[in-house]
Amino acid sequence: MIATQFVQWEVQPLENLNGSRVYQLREKLNNGHKMDRAEKNWLAENVRNNSYFRTAVPLMGYRFDFSDVLRKYLVNQYGQWSEYYAPDKTSLRNTLYGTVNQIVEIQSK
Repeated sequence: MIATQFVQWEVQPLENLNGSRVYQLREKLNNGHKMDRAEKNWLAENVRNNSYFRTAVPLMGYRFDFSDVLRKYLVNQYGQWSEYYAPDKTSLRNTLYGTVNQIVEIQSK
């Protein structure tokens, strides 16, 4: 599955979004290919900066889920801990600003 509709109103067909970066990345992962560094950094940035989902990227009323390739991290920065999702530590560190004291991966069961 590429994406699911998460809004209740009518939206354009999903096929119309096939030129978008998020659609192409989800399709690439569904076909068994791996992400390169630029794609990992892009995904980490877009997952971190959207206010709708923690493990997905929204686009035009659709939810592109990346929970299968994202890992959960705790980040100690400026004396406090925050939770983030990213493909790897490097992409997470590239999206954060300022001094990062520690990044710890949380293993899921």
